Amino acid sequence: MQNENYEMIMCIVNAGCTDTVMDAARAAGAGGGTVIHGRGTANKEAEKLFKISVQPEKDMVMLIVPARIKDKVLHAIYKNAGLESEGQGIAFSVPVNNAVGLSQHEPDAVKEVESER
Repeated sequence: MQNENYEMIMCIVNAGCTDTVMDAARAAGAGGGTVIHGRGTANKEAEKLFKISVQPEKDMVMLIVPARIKDKVLHAIYKNAGLESEGQGIAFSVPVNNAVGLSQHEPDAVKEVESER
């Protein structure tokens, strides 16, 4: 398990705009991400209220980043792929309680935790 605190940033953008999200996130210090294709839905009142049009094809970008750079990454994503951009993206973060697979030194740490059980 990792000792450093992490956050998962999720960004939902119009289909085809994931490179914009990833370029901004990497420039702010993030590593890689995972893209999931999906479909968005909204009613007409929500579109009018938020002054956006919801396109059915969406992409979600998920990134795990150290908590210390979360705000910088979120700001960069919003600046480049936010609601005022072609991507019309929204982004949010949630804390990650435990993480494995994020460090090359991890297998030894996992073995130590498992041996303590």
